[in-house]
This record gives sequence, C-alpha cells and structure tokens, in this order.
Amino acid sequence: MSKLSDFDLDLAKGQEGEGLVEQLLTGGKTVEVKTDLKWKDTGNLYIETLCWSHNNENWYLSGLSSTKASYWAFVLEGATLIVPTEILRQVVTARGRAITCNIPPNPSKGYLIKVEDILNTLNK
Repeated sequence: MSKLSDFDLDLAKGQEGEGLVEQLLTGGKTVEVKTDLKWKDTGNLYIETLCWSHNNENWYLSGLSSTKASYWAFVLEGATLIVPTEILRQVVTARGRAITCNIPPNPSKGYLIKVEDILNTLNK
C-alpha cells in the first residue's frame, strides 16, 4: 500500500487549479465579470437579481437570477476574485442583505454580501 506524500497531494491540487484557470481563459468555462468600484469603501459586493424595464414597466430577472455563466469574477482594485456561480448563490441565500438600487436610469434589486462571506463559504 503506497501513501502519497504532501508533495504528491499538493502537485495534484496545483494541476487541478491550473486546469481550471486554463478552462476559464480558453473558453472551456463561462465567466460573468463584475467590476465593483465601491466595495473597498463599503466592504460589500452588490449582486443584482432583478432589473426594472421602462418598456414593460415591470421587474425582470437579471444578474444572478438569469446568468448562465459557470463562474462570476469580481474585479476588485487590481485583484480578481473568481467564484463558482453556485457558491455565489449559496452565499446570497445564506448571508445576502436585500437592497433596492435606485440609480437612474436602470433601477435594480439585489443583495449585498461581504467578500469574507464568499471566502468563508469556500472554506467550508
């Protein structure tokens, strides 16, 4: 019976990570990219789920509610946090704080989450 060394385990995990990044960069996976300019001041990320349609005068699914992307990438002051969409949905369900964003011309509804909420969920 052979036992894998820490190096072997680390190498396998490293290669798995390299494969994921390759898929992200070469089109094997889809990524929705968001740039959040306020997160540094607020500590929050805004996750849109509904948007107001002026044409129909009604709310429609958008953002996390309608995405088909496998991953979401948050560009945060020179760094990028890439999260599986399903993990983001879990964080929004468990920790999201509902908010309406009334910024003209496109009001939206969504949730505020903290970057730490994502990291804590990934660590579980």
